[in-house]
Amino acid sequence: MATDTLKSTSSAESATGGLRRLLLDNGALTALIVLVIAMSALSGDFLTTDNLLNVGVQAAVTAILAFGVTFVIVSAGIDLSVGSVAALSATVLAWSATSHGVPVLIAVLLAVVTGIAAGLVNGFLIAYGKLPPFIATLAMLSVARGLSLVISEGSPIAFPDSVSHLGDTLGGWLPVPVLVMVVMGLLAAFVLARTYIGRSMYAIGGNEEAARLSGLRVKKQKLAIYALSGVFAAVAGVVLAARLSSAQPQAADGYELDAIAAVVIGGASLAGGTGKASGTLIGALILAVLRNGLNLLNVSAFWQQVVIGVVIALAVLLDTLRRKAGTTPVAGASQGGKGRQAATYGLAAVVTVAIVGATSFLHNGSSSTANPKVGLSLSTLNNPFFVQIRSGAQAEAKKLGVDLTVTDAQNDASQQANQLQNFTSSSLGAIIVNPVDSDAASNSVKAADKARIPVIAVDRGVNKASVDALVASDNVAGGELAAKSIGEKLGGKGKIVILQGQAGTSAARERAQGFAQGLKAYPGIQVVAQQPADFDRTKGLDVMSNLLQAHPDVQGVIAANDEMALGAIKALGSKAGKSVSVVGFDGTPDGLNAVKDGTLYASVAQQPSQLGKIAVDNALKAIDGKKVEETIKVPVKVVTKQNVAGFTG
Repeated sequence: MATDTLKSTSSAESATGGLRRLLLDNGALTALIVLVIAMSALSGDFLTTDNLLNVGVQAAVTAILAFGVTFVIVSAGIDLSVGSVAALSATVLAWSATSHGVPVLIAVLLAVVTGIAAGLVNGFLIAYGKLPPFIATLAMLSVARGLSLVISEGSPIAFPDSVSHLGDTLGGWLPVPVLVMVVMGLLAAFVLARTYIGRSMYAIGGNEEAARLSGLRVKKQKLAIYALSGVFAAVAGVVLAARLSSAQPQAADGYELDAIAAVVIGGASLAGGTGKASGTLIGALILAVLRNGLNLLNVSAFWQQVVIGVVIALAVLLDTLRRKAGTTPVAGASQGGKGRQAATYGLAAVVTVAIVGATSFLHNGSSSTANPKVGLSLSTLNNPFFVQIRSGAQAEAKKLGVDLTVTDAQNDASQQANQLQNFTSSSLGAIIVNPVDSDAASNSVKAADKARIPVIAVDRGVNKASVDALVASDNVAGGELAAKSIGEKLGGKGKIVILQGQAGTSAARERAQGFAQGLKAYPGIQVVAQQPADFDRTKGLDVMSNLLQAHPDVQGVIAANDEMALGAIKALGSKAGKSVSVVGFDGTPDGLNAVKDGTLYASVAQQPSQLGKIAVDNALKAIDGKKVEETIKVPVKVVTKQNVAGFTG
């Protein structure tokens, strides 16, 4: 009996010791556990089955990309092209399967081959062309993104239904992206630990010259390593596009940085020679937990980026300190163990303080559970128009006692999908969405509808999914008014250019339709160029500067929003308001100031604060079970120098 007790005690101590060693040897795992505990304490919505599955789905694309990047970093390289290669691979699949009738299986193979080809080009430039990995993959980043835009003509391409099932769930609960992530993670672990090429990666990363002298064919191994990275990027692109039901040419923009961060957080060294697939998975989960938790805690969209950056830096810095503490020569091994223990506990303490302190200070959540809860996902807060929508919504929410959570998708459709997924799993009464892309938002809206959460679309509609109400300006009528304004100003004849909005959004499509219809009344007006500038002032400046080289005699510009119009004015310089008339759209404060100054001839003014106000009103009606109108059009008005003084917006 005593012997059995001793064995039981010994087994328990052994298990405890094993767990302790695991935590001491892996600071990232300790940080992940601390993050989960902190988020669970701060938000009652975090530690639920649905939300934890959300975290897995949101980590999937980054993790799959990062597994491929792990191969490269272990071999002392870098791959900045994985995000663009992911977008290109998905675009090739959608383009070949939908536009050219290629069988879906062959289209999937073409997508994978595209990733392999991009990786081989990277490997060839690095191994045989002697280009630094940073430069070679930076070039591929640009080439792959450009090819994606060329193939798609700048517009999202609908994904085949059979492949879109990769974004679904198995058995109604297991998300397929999580399953794919696990499979790719196991494959990466097998390659690193059990194959010749995996051992080659560690050898090259540890000492490339020594690896070469020992007979390793380093150049061929590098070709294979970057080709493997391309394969994982292609799979990640397909999974991402399946989630969004469309291949977005601008998808996965900046994801290469998240992938690299996940690998480094997971314990790999940028100097090469170390790294594991399990560590990379933990790094990707840390990023996903941070973003998910900060969303649930209603932390400001702007502060989220600051908190995530600081915590990533702390995690890597303190993990480095932990490693140094464990490897510094000392008199006894126990001293090294104590150093690792102290550093690991320090890591846990600092991350805990950082998360708890930052979120407690920054989050705007209400402690009252009686107030109706509404989530507002905006496409971007880098545009004054959407900032005004937020202001109108927040003012109305405060007036009506609504607990409003606002998120910023930063013009990233996949990030918005994550935010809407978080809203759906956190028991909100209603969701208001301003889609980055009208097609890409459909799956998220369907999920909310399945959860019986009312959805109100604002400014832009959602395709292939039903919303309870659409609150928007009459963009077609506004486009016609813009065309009429430029037509009358030019006396019915002249050369003009059109700066289009972000492809895939209903606002861009409807305004373009209005421009085309309105210009039919002016056959003497010649549209010499139409180019997208994505509703962005800087892009408006660049595109207009380029167009002026080919069309220096242009006499008019129609821009799908004021931001692009202001960029065009900057490009035109002294011509703006004199020899060239510019018409914008939105009626933003900066746009109206330009109208007053005479550089902007007119702006088709919306009432963005009213859009936000009406959206909140209708969300509250939907929560209360009251009937809401399917489409609510907010009037637009042409504002010129003659009437700008009396326009209140």
